[in-house]
Amino acid sequence: MTIMSATTRAPEGDPPAPFGSLLERVRAGREFGPNVYSTLDVLRVLYDRVLRITPETVDDPDRDRFLLSKGHAVAGYYAVLAAKGFVPVDWLDDQGGPDSLLGEHPDRLLVPGVEIGSGSLGHGLGLGVGTALGLRAQGLTTPRVYVLLGDAELDEGSNHEAIAYAGAVRLANLTAVVIDNDSASHGWHGGIATRFTVNGWTAATVDGRDHDALYDALTGQDGNRPHVVVAVVREGE
Repeated sequence: MTIMSATTRAPEGDPPAPFGSLLERVRAGREFGPNVYSTLDVLRVLYDRVLRITPETVDDPDRDRFLLSKGHAVAGYYAVLAAKGFVPVDWLDDQGGPDSLLGEHPDRLLVPGVEIGSGSLGHGLGLGVGTALGLRAQGLTTPRVYVLLGDAELDEGSNHEAIAYAGAVRLANLTAVVIDNDSASHGWHGGIATRFTVNGWTAATVDGRDHDALYDALTGQDGNRPHVVVAVVREGE
């Protein structure tokens, strides 16, 4: 296996196979749970239609940033990164193996295109707030920061602080995407979106399988406040 740093582009070669076959290479006969399948449509819409980042611009200060807070759902993320040319397709065949760079959670130091290493749930949104603040402090007004998290992550108190702070300082370059597969222990009165809007965010709740609805929601920021997209999928999916 050729070892590459996170700032090294994947080698050029034949175009990657279709996404479905790439996901099967990651799966390698294993069973995926709802944590993986619930994220696939959001990931594809983000990388196909929304994010301004390519293998050639992984170090460009003006790139968009995508942070996978729901790190245990990494299989679909790896398939998308391979489909887009960030990592070689043959890396997928040994995902999680002893010599693989593709661990059970993504590592930004090992995998090109990965912005954060994620493990314990509840940290991604706070890191997204910090990233958005850093971009604003540098006067970089074009890049957006997208953070993908699960509904159960919102049970973590660190997210309450991140939501409240981002709303208070009007981090207009931040978008949170919450996968709602009804796995949270506590929930929120009035629905997930209300815990953001009460803190000054804009919000859209859409079918998490409808690509056009996801695209409209992911690009529906008002330019003045942070934005959240709640992507609803079937319970347990």
